[in-house]
Amino acid sequence: MRKALLAAAVLAMMATPGLAQSYRFVIVPKAMNNPFFDFARDGCQKRAKELGNIECIYKGPVEHEPATQAQIIQDFVTQKVDGLAISVADVAAMTKSIEAASAAGIPVITFDSDAPGSKRIAYIGTDNKEFGLALGKQLLKLRPDGGRYAMISGGPGAENLAERVDGVREALKGSKWTEVGGSPTFCNDDPALGVQQMTDLRTAAPDLAAIIPVGGWPMFAPEGFKAFASKSKKDMDAGKFTLVVADTLKMQLELLNEGYANALIGQRPFEMGEKAMDTLLAIKKGQKAPPIIHTGLDVVTRDNVAAMLK
Repeated sequence: MRKALLAAAVLAMMATPGLAQSYRFVIVPKAMNNPFFDFARDGCQKRAKELGNIECIYKGPVEHEPATQAQIIQDFVTQKVDGLAISVADVAAMTKSIEAASAAGIPVITFDSDAPGSKRIAYIGTDNKEFGLALGKQLLKLRPDGGRYAMISGGPGAENLAERVDGVREALKGSKWTEVGGSPTFCNDDPALGVQQMTDLRTAAPDLAAIIPVGGWPMFAPEGFKAFASKSKKDMDAGKFTLVVADTLKMQLELLNEGYANALIGQRPFEMGEKAMDTLLAIKKGQKAPPIIHTGLDVVTRDNVAAMLK
């Protein structure tokens, strides 16, 4: 009788919805000191909580270090987590890491930055070529008269950033804009270095008419960015110097609203985190995931920034 009661209790527990199979999904950013990825983390954790049977683990290198990112992924492969969503810092390094995870039976998707030749199942994020085109077109709209411009990028091995750079160049091809030598510079996702590179670019080319950071890094150090922009504000207000910057984090919107930039082109990292959880769960359930899931762009200028801040 006692054994029968115990068996019945076990069956009842197994039937309880709260005891449905659970999953441990990991979201691996390029760098945890980049506030852009905080939004992907928040989206991931929100969606995991809504789904109820998912744990969202967020871990990556503190700074932009592809070798450290590869080691972190290897550690999660050893732990046999249920799925990985990776923002690829270096395509060559991550292609090997993704292959190792796949060989261990762990599904891998990418977000924000892709490794298209790898064994990843899906990519979630911005259409980065379109992102670059939008940055370039916005500069052309603001300053059709042209001039000399420079770009600031993050890591030289990041596929998404290379696509943005190509998009900017394509948008400005045939216009009166010309790119200075040494562009883009690479700040390796370091906000302070991004600000310093902006200063260095203006010093090296006093006639520089525009800078386009293809990621929001310089603005992620708001005081340093404000100090740089303050020195150029008269030229900005007079239409002689223009800053079109990627991303639309709150600190960036505030800087734009205060007149320290001309326009922002934003991504949707929160949505990337949400969709990463949905996609990994679908894969674990045997469903086919779309290979590319784009999350869209937002164009913010001084005309609509106040509404965006509300």
